[in-house]
Amino acid sequence: MPGIEVERKWLVPEAAPQALAAPSEPIEQGYLTIGADGAETRVRRRGARCFLTVKSGTGMSRAEHEVELSPEQFEALWPATAGARLVKRRHLLRTEEGHTIELDVYEGELAGLIVAEVEFDDPWGAESFAAPYWFGREVTDDPDYKNHRLALRGAPPEPTSA
Repeated sequence: MPGIEVERKWLVPEAAPQALAAPSEPIEQGYLTIGADGAETRVRRRGARCFLTVKSGTGMSRAEHEVELSPEQFEALWPATAGARLVKRRHLLRTEEGHTIELDVYEGELAGLIVAEVEFDDPWGAESFAAPYWFGREVTDDPDYKNHRLALRGAPPEPTSA
């Protein structure tokens, strides 16, 4: 399904208990290609469903094309992602304004990292969104927190205060 993804992303220092109690599912994703211009091709298993996704562009709005794969197609492509993978558990929460917060709790080498993503219909909705009190620093434009970078390099070091 082609389209434009409008999304903002925040670090979450400590997830609210109600967030961690929200319905969740495991996600495994691996990257087949990662371009210097921010373009990426990934495969993802989310629960029992599998997808091939191509994203391009940078920042809050990116082009996204996604097709569903059979489990066999996913398994055939998965070995090509060796060295560029991550695992996380995604919790889905609805805000009073009708937005969905995707709370990603990373596992494995990225354990301890928690990120909240919110997708919007347009950039205006994204800019007017008031983040909940338990969200931390916004990292929408921080390349160190792009999933492909996390899959390749791990979590960035915590910033030190001056």
